[in-house]
Parts: sequence; C-alpha cells; structure tokens
Amino acid sequence: MRRRDFIKHSAFTAAAAGTGLLLKGCSKSKEYDTIISGGFVIDGSGAPGRDMDVAIKGDRVVAIEAGMDTGKAVTVIDARGKAVSPGFVDPHTHTTIQLLVNPKAESKIRQGVTTEIGGNCGGSWYPVADADFEEDRDSLKERFDLDLTWRDLPGFFQRLEETPSSMNYATLVGNGTIRNAVMGPYDRPATEDEMTRMKALMRECMEAGAVGLSSGLEYTPSGFADTHELIELSKIAAEYGGIYATHLRSEDAKLIEAVDEAIEIRRKSGAGLQISHFKAAYPANWDKIDTAIEHVAAAEKELGNVLCDRYSYHAFSTGLSMFFPLWAREGKSKDFVKRLKDPSLDSKIRSYVEERGKTIGTWDKVLLSSVKTDANKHVIGKTVLAAANEAGKSNYEFMRDLIIAEENNVSMIGFAMSEDNLKKVLAHPLVIIGSDGNSLAPYGPLSEGNPHPRSYGTFPRVLGRFVREEKIMSLETAVRKMSGLAADKFHIAGRGYLKPGSFADVVVFDPDTVIDKAEWASPHQYPVGIEHVLVNGVPAVSEGEHTGATSGRILRNGAQV
Repeated sequence: MRRRDFIKHSAFTAAAAGTGLLLKGCSKSKEYDTIISGGFVIDGSGAPGRDMDVAIKGDRVVAIEAGMDTGKAVTVIDARGKAVSPGFVDPHTHTTIQLLVNPKAESKIRQGVTTEIGGNCGGSWYPVADADFEEDRDSLKERFDLDLTWRDLPGFFQRLEETPSSMNYATLVGNGTIRNAVMGPYDRPATEDEMTRMKALMRECMEAGAVGLSSGLEYTPSGFADTHELIELSKIAAEYGGIYATHLRSEDAKLIEAVDEAIEIRRKSGAGLQISHFKAAYPANWDKIDTAIEHVAAAEKELGNVLCDRYSYHAFSTGLSMFFPLWAREGKSKDFVKRLKDPSLDSKIRSYVEERGKTIGTWDKVLLSSVKTDANKHVIGKTVLAAANEAGKSNYEFMRDLIIAEENNVSMIGFAMSEDNLKKVLAHPLVIIGSDGNSLAPYGPLSEGNPHPRSYGTFPRVLGRFVREEKIMSLETAVRKMSGLAADKFHIAGRGYLKPGSFADVVVFDPDTVIDKAEWASPHQYPVGIEHVLVNGVPAVSEGEHTGATSGRILRNGAQV
C-alpha cells in the first residue's frame, strides 16, 4: 500500500490537575507518585485477576499488593469495582504521520491503547524514495499542513521526539516502501544489485530501531515481490530478532496457498511470523477458515513464533482500487488512472471487476468511506450500488469514474466476513487483537470521512461484546491478547504486564460498561468504560477525558533506548 494512502512532556501534576483524580497532596517526600487502589488487577499473563493495589513511582510500577497505605502516595485513583490492566498493545496499525498531526492520539488512547506498532501492510513513511519526495511533501502539506522533514527512519523518529504523542510507538518497515525506493512501483523481479540494495536498506531500518518487515501482498508495489525476495529481506529482520508481518497475498479464494507462503517465509528466513487481520473473505471462502487455522497451528507447533492478529468486526476497509486487477494498479496512481481511461483496456478491466462483484454477492455490501474532493463527498456513507444507481451508471462505470475523478483517493468498507468465523478467530489462542486502524479524532483533519469504526472501538468491543456479552473468552484471556502476548511477540520490553519493575502503562476500565460506540454511519465516537489510562506513569486519560499529556516514547527495536 502506498504511504500516502495511510496517511513536550507534561508534568505529572499538570496532567492530573482538574481531572477528577483524588489528589493527596504534592509532597515530594511521598513514597509513591500514584496508587491505584482497590481494583481487580489483571496482570497480562492470563492468570486469574486479583483485588490488589498498584503503586507507581516515576515511570515504573514498583509494588502490587493488597491493602496498601494510600497515604504514602501523592495521587490515589479509586479503582473499586473496576479492572486494572496493562496498557493495550496494538500490533497492527497504520498510524505514522497521524501522531504528528494530532499527538494526543485520541481514538487510540481512549481505547486503552498505550503502545502502537505502525508500518504494516507493506507500507511505511520511511524510507522516502528520492523520486517521490517532492510529491509526498506536497501531499502532506496540502492535506495536513505538515512538513515532510525526514527521508529515513532515524529522521522520522527524530521528528516524533520533537513533538511526542500520548502513546508509545514502535514500527515495522514496509517491503513495498523499500522496493519502491530501490526499483520504483513496478512489476518485475529484482536484479542481484537491487536485491543487495534492498537488503542494505532493510538493515539500515533494523539498525535504526524497526521491529521487523511487513508486506501487503494484495497492494502495489508490495505484491510485486516474490517469495524469495521476502525471504531474503526477512532474514535481515531475523538477525535483529525482528518479525515478518504479512497482509497475505490472498485473503479469499487462495487463502490457504497464501498462508502456506507465509509459513514458508517463516521457515526459510528464521523471522517470527505475524499474519495480519486473519480472515476468510466472501461467503464462498468462509469454510476455508478452519483449514487456514489448522495450517497456522501446525506451523506454530513445528516452528514456533507464529501468531495472527484480528480486529473485532466482520467488515474490512481499504481502497476501492482493491477490486481492480493488480496489473492495472502498477506504477503510481496517475498510471492506474491512465489505464482506467484507456478504451482498449476497459473490457479487460471491466470483466475482472465484475467477477469480483460476483464474489462479493452484491455491491450493496461495499460502503464508500472517504474521497478527496468536495465534489464527490456526497457519496460518503453510501454503498456502491446506491451511489451507482443515483448516478445512473453501472457499478463498474461508477467505480471507474469515481477513482478517475478522485485520482485513486477513494476508501471503502466491505462487509465480507462471517460473524461466526470472527468469533472463532478472536477466541483462538494464536490470535491477538489488532485494530488495522489509525489514530484519529472527531475534530480537525483526522476527522475526515466515515472511516472504519475499528480505529475507535476495536479493544472496547472485544471487552464489551465478545467477553461480557458473547462470553467467547474470559476477561483475563482477552487482556492477555491485548497486552502481554502482543508485547512478547514484538519484543516490547517492560510493557504488556503489570508487575513490579514494568513501565507504568496502565488502564482502568469498567468491565460492566465498557463498549465501543463507533458505528458504520457515525464512526467518530469514543468508547465508554475506559476511565483512566496512564502512559509511563503519566495520566493521559482521567475520568474518561484526555488530560493533554503526551508522555509516549519511541520504542526502538521494541525497547526504550
């Protein structure tokens, strides 16, 4: 996926002021900065929760005991009747520049997410290809009034350190981005020299602190990489203890073959495998999920270090161009648009798209979620079928013309997955929770369009709908999938668990009320039931409201350095 498609520390007392925290004085002689008192502590290990107190000093948890003297703390958070857990780790996000646009990371921190891993699906904002720098710079300036001041991962980390966010941040590097930097966005095998240069760039990114390689094999130019190329780049990631995270080459008709390719890359590269947003899309393929799970489980038993992630919804979201053939999308967006305008190619492209429509069943299951221009904003929130009927066009002609008019800046939501499969996948022990979303906000430039609700509700939806209501897993299991298991997978040091010595990333939530509120038609809504969120000991959310604190840190190679 192309990068453009993704597109000062507060003092503790200042962050706490006016937030509803019970302040016990500001004496520097106090033994603890904060005690979270009387909560049901779920430590991220999967062990049964216990009624305990959590004491924090500086950026660390220093004690977890029952009946602590709250008089020893500057600040006390009354957590009676609430659950207290490690901050949630979101292993699959497309957040990068959003943290520069709005460092408060509103839609994520209010879910209890304290650490995000970006750079997924083969695309990252680093390294920036020389040939694309001016175009990318102009795009960021036009859309977000943001200056592109970096060309590589160290430069991006430096920029992020200048304006820190409310969350901790780690990142993968996209194979599509590396490929584009060396070869351009074109469909051909890499030469020996190009392979050497790509491996050198991969090594530079790992040295700079990336946690591994990602691929987006249904996108361009990531999908132009063959298995050998992905193995060679993943070997570099493995040298640094990194992983290979993959948006599979197919999530529908050829799902099993795509899973097996990912396992082969795991076997031959030595890199840990993370299968992104694990699913079987479209009704004709729903029965493939059991075989796919069997192959993943067998690989974990044979090779180890194999996991998947999944968001808690039965619809996916991506660019509308995904329904068009990969060969037509080769190159830049202008190349794709040129092919769509070419009458000699129209019949071939139309035939492909119409076959895709048969797989979906009806274009009424594809919801248009964002466009670039004001002229077409009236289609946002409508299905392709409805919008095409209004325009008096066939479904194909409507999509083709819309993509041309919007220069390929059209996003959609596809209702393609089985709810039963969703529950089966979420509950599986080899699946962790990942949003596949961005850090957004219901105000400012990050409030555009009708994005997938997962950016606002993935984690509370698991806790509310699938734990409390559906009971597909225990609360302790859900928290482990959101914290300790994800932190272990990505080697996020000192996070994902509540224990003495761990970083004080903590969530206090009400297990009886926590739930997502974001809806398909109105997604820019915060969840309820997430009452307090601390990041490195500093309250980012207090009594359900953002404090303005931006105490998040960059986690190079998964660790604070």
